[in-house]
Amino acid sequence: MDTQRKLEILSQDAQYDLACACGSSERDRRTRGTGGKWLYPVTLPSGGYSLLLKTLVSNACSNDCKYCPLRRGANVARCSLTPDEIANIFLEYRRTQHVFGLFLTSGVTGTPDRSMERLLDTTKLLRRKHQFRGYIHLKILPGASDAAVEEAVRSASAVSLNIETPGRHHFAKLSECKDYDRDIIRPLTLMSRLTARGQTRARVKCTTQFVVGASDETDAEIVKYMEGLYERLKFDRIYFSAYQPGLGDPSIPGEQALRRQPGDALLRREHRLYQTDFLLRKYGFTGKELIFDAGGNLALDRDPKETWAHAHPEFFPVRANTADREKLLRVPGLGLLGVARLLAARQQGTLRSLAGAGLRGRLAAKAAPYLVWT
Repeated sequence: MDTQRKLEILSQDAQYDLACACGSSERDRRTRGTGGKWLYPVTLPSGGYSLLLKTLVSNACSNDCKYCPLRRGANVARCSLTPDEIANIFLEYRRTQHVFGLFLTSGVTGTPDRSMERLLDTTKLLRRKHQFRGYIHLKILPGASDAAVEEAVRSASAVSLNIETPGRHHFAKLSECKDYDRDIIRPLTLMSRLTARGQTRARVKCTTQFVVGASDETDAEIVKYMEGLYERLKFDRIYFSAYQPGLGDPSIPGEQALRRQPGDALLRREHRLYQTDFLLRKYGFTGKELIFDAGGNLALDRDPKETWAHAHPEFFPVRANTADREKLLRVPGLGLLGVARLLAARQQGTLRSLAGAGLRGRLAAKAAPYLVWT
């Protein structure tokens, strides 16, 4: 198999790991580049967005993650790229396609540290031989040693390790060969410590990903872990990947639940979790304020901020001409940009409607019933 064909396969297989980019807005969406390669958006240090080239080093894997189409025993075309191949591909792609950086992940071939060595060798080649000083995101593999985690943090711009699901009880239903505390929580905690404020590598970003719906976790359980990741471990971002039906072992809870759900239910659930993530990170909400149904899940037919508003009629209406930013951010339909425009327009005089702040359309119509202008 030639290098180009291997890259097409490995780039395609890398799509299942979203812990570098993808969110609830169009600018966060991945896109296909030439040759079937996936490109992912990343925020630049100076603001704005650029693209990452993303690939697996190898799609061979000795792990038994029951939700993963690349798990051991699965019938897929296996291949690997050498560090030299990846470096040459990336540098050429960067020259011709103007990508900003590289995301490297891999299946576990042999031991986690043997696979980490291949990722780290690629990074060393780019950093030392080719003098590349740009963005490299490295996936830390479950079970990697402390030394491998430390080396990844030293050489990368960003690191990630997928938490997969909230807690060992749910995790045990997805893997029999991995240990949740040893292989997931321990390296996540070390990543946090190595990149903490005041440390040499404090600027290295840490992210993680939940595989939503593969096990039988609830949204409330995910949100509890999200708060821990943000508040205690100080992670930069959390991503969510809806389990894709038919890719995993038929025995996992997710496959059984899919038979009882509408076809797009998991994708809508993923979207609600992204919205919840924004409420926690950007809008001043806490996990205790979020509204869950009797089963511990977010509503699928209404966004989480609107659900909160319906449960707190005493908070409304909000006085659009005098309310502070924090109150305005609680209004359904008003986002960060909309609130910024409204506050700026208020400096020019009293407003009579959202149109006076240049806000129109569907979201403005959603916000209108929650505001008064006197």
